[in-house]
Amino acid sequence: MSSAAPTLSRRIALSLAASAALPLGHAKAATLSVKVAYIPILPMAQLFVIMGEGWAEEAGIDLQLTRFSSGPAMVQALASGSYDVAYVGIGPAMVARASGLDLRVVAANGVGQGSLIGLGDFAAAFTATAKPADAFAAFHRSSGHPVRIATLPKGSVPDTVLRYWLNEVAHVAPEDVQVLGVGEDRVQQALLAGSADAASVLEPILTVVQERVPSARVLVTGGQMFPNQPGSILGMRESFIKASRPAAETLVALHVRATKLIAADPNRAASNTLKLLGAGLISQETLEHAFRSPAMHVIADPHLIEASSEKLGTYQVQIGSLGKTVPMAELFDTSLYDALKPDAK
Repeated sequence: MSSAAPTLSRRIALSLAASAALPLGHAKAATLSVKVAYIPILPMAQLFVIMGEGWAEEAGIDLQLTRFSSGPAMVQALASGSYDVAYVGIGPAMVARASGLDLRVVAANGVGQGSLIGLGDFAAAFTATAKPADAFAAFHRSSGHPVRIATLPKGSVPDTVLRYWLNEVAHVAPEDVQVLGVGEDRVQQALLAGSADAASVLEPILTVVQERVPSARVLVTGGQMFPNQPGSILGMRESFIKASRPAAETLVALHVRATKLIAADPNRAASNTLKLLGAGLISQETLEHAFRSPAMHVIADPHLIEASSEKLGTYQVQIGSLGKTVPMAELFDTSLYDALKPDAK
């Protein structure tokens, strides 16, 4: 990157309070290309805002995005060394780190974002029964099949928190539930087609399904499924941080700035997101509703999810989706966030 990059990074950090878009017409030529892997779900909204507002381009950084259907699929790609930055779930990030990849968590995206949504007879049984386990059993008896819950593949955050809630909180009998691990797009398809009775999933799918299926309702919120549920994160390769630290600092600063914009102006955030996430498949109005959903609790401070991430990792080891425990000191690199001015956080 050019020698002006450190000064630019500090200037951006000092101006985080401003929510106005930087003028795209005056963006400087990009001096550094950064390859970014991401999943097209609303918990990655900070990335969509950064791209939509043109902030990275203004900062002289060319973000080259590649879309993945799930975190586990992304981990395989990260192993090739083809990506510098990842907007991914904390679960797959731990899997990547345990596999020897030099991925570090540098910022959080949000907490409590994965919820359990149910449809039709199962949703009715759930709301009519005091104990969730009894609702699962009753539905199994009446329908002749266990409750089919669609979610992302094993190792993802939605899958892990679902299994935690089923086993440790609701104590649902294994024979009364069937977990279907599929890609993000297929979770929505399964719900809309009625081939799943419920899903452990994120926005905007929660809002889309509730708009299109009258019987759909959120049955268990993210915090009820897993306390202070950690979710998606901004991850960076150690090699990238070392080689391009000014750019890494700038991206974390922009991530924090985007987090503030999402909280202050969800409609504008939705407009930015529509450019990358919508692609004609979702309306501006639906995205605005999704940004106001209780599941869209955005944060940036990585310190806020360290303890719950450690608990999540311990459970991943217990259920076999993580080969070994990952020390949080090895997974998290909070130095980029900590370097921001106090009034910029």
